[in-house]
Amino acid sequence: MQKRKKVTVLFIVIILIVGIGALGWFLACIFEGQPPSVVVEPLPEYLSGRQKFTIRVGDENRGLRKLRISVEQEGRKITILEKEFPFHGILNRQGVHTFETEVFLDPKKMNLAQGRADLYARIWDYSRRSGGDGNLSVFQHKMIVDTVPPAIRILSRQHYINLGGAGLVVYRVSSDTDQSGVYVNDYYFPGFPAGEDSEKETHLCYFAVPQNLVAYPSVYLWAKDRAGNRTTSTFNYHIRKKRFRVERMNISDHFLKKVLPYFSFYSLEEKATPLEKFLKINRDLRKENTLAFHELGKKSSTDRLWEGTWVRLKNAATMARFGDRRRYYYHGKEVDRETHMGVDLASIAQSKVPAANDGRVVFADRMGIYGNTVVLDHGQGLMSSYSHLSKIDVAVGDTVKKGAIIGETGRTGLAGGDHLHFAVMVSGIFVNPIEWWDSHWIHDNITKKLALLKK
Repeated sequence: MQKRKKVTVLFIVIILIVGIGALGWFLACIFEGQPPSVVVEPLPEYLSGRQKFTIRVGDENRGLRKLRISVEQEGRKITILEKEFPFHGILNRQGVHTFETEVFLDPKKMNLAQGRADLYARIWDYSRRSGGDGNLSVFQHKMIVDTVPPAIRILSRQHYINLGGAGLVVYRVSSDTDQSGVYVNDYYFPGFPAGEDSEKETHLCYFAVPQNLVAYPSVYLWAKDRAGNRTTSTFNYHIRKKRFRVERMNISDHFLKKVLPYFSFYSLEEKATPLEKFLKINRDLRKENTLAFHELGKKSSTDRLWEGTWVRLKNAATMARFGDRRRYYYHGKEVDRETHMGVDLASIAQSKVPAANDGRVVFADRMGIYGNTVVLDHGQGLMSSYSHLSKIDVAVGDTVKKGAIIGETGRTGLAGGDHLHFAVMVSGIFVNPIEWWDSHWIHDNITKKLALLKK
């Protein structure tokens, strides 16, 4: 009898312990203290136009109860979204535990003032804490409302540019401008701060009118502020048409046998004929090289590094001109067409090659069809290149002065004989080098406009 009572008491104690444990577990569930999670993307510093935000909320325990998204500015509160989630069962296991939505904020439609505005996402769960209101998570993101585009004022007046040539425009932008430059159709040329002697809002931009444009292009200034607002401005310009000569290039078997071994570094089909290999080099590798030059153009210094008329290879005859429309013939049949993007200068073999102007070496290596090549950065988008060299006497990072020897002429790459291929680029776009050798052109088109920076 006594033993039975002990068993009964023990059973009751176990029941009580289990019951108290269950009750504790139940109360811990319904009074859990873990707040919901909130993720908002993106998180822009500025709000300049209609902006999409993605909001993801979640609560693994009691589930989501209510979501409220709002924008608050100077005491004004604008509710963007308010949503309540259903409750299912005692523990809400079947309730909503994750939710994702998108909202759009349009500062103009919402009549937001310029200045700070805060985006809020508030989410409650079904916990019985806080008097039954549940756990609350508050996400706040501070933004600056800026819907006013930057201003541009043109300082230089007349701009006469040759097809295939370069131009310079001097202008002033508002202090909030983050980026500016010139568009020539779809070609973009970045502007640069004018320098220490002028106001920081004063900029200049060297731009090119590519030689392959067939229709009169659209040329305009463009600016963007830190908030992403954009503006454009036209300016007076006139583009002079220019005819480029057509040059016949006869490709002989002897020439192919002489130049193809140089391109052992380039992937070519072994079974391809010498002509097929040449055409792949002349077309595909040329395109790769053009892209490489364009990428180099993005590395230009923000400072002007050059001064005065540019130096030409001494005692050299012009063998090919910028913009020559080359027609390649093999055994009397036309097989390819390409455009020559520099000036070929020939003197005695292995002539010393001078730097055309002060600059910094940004490339000194093999460059595909151009062979051994040196590229000098002259700052603010201007660069010069020296190709087919037999010897390179400078290294990347070197600073060189006008006239300093950077290498020797040669016949590397697709060169039929010893010569220098000299080219000038504006933000990676080739332009006519002859302009930069002309002191009158420099004075009329560059120096006069740079003088505006000191006024």
